[in-house]
Amino acid sequence: MECKKDRNLKFCNCSYPGCSNKGICCDCLQSHLKSRQLPACCFPSDAEKTYDRSFAAFARAWNL
Repeated sequence: MECKKDRNLKFCNCSYPGCSNKGICCDCLQSHLKSRQLPACCFPSDAEKTYDRSFAAFARAWNL
């Protein structure tokens, strides 16, 4: 499968400057799930900027 990194970057809201997975969604998701987190794209922009990617932060961000 061909990576669509250039297309993905147009929609990626990750604000972490050193992210090596930016735009590489399959690697990003795998990395975050391994750490029991969710990637930036699961969060609204204001919550994403806190870098708290925990499941609890996700629930708080979406009032779940």
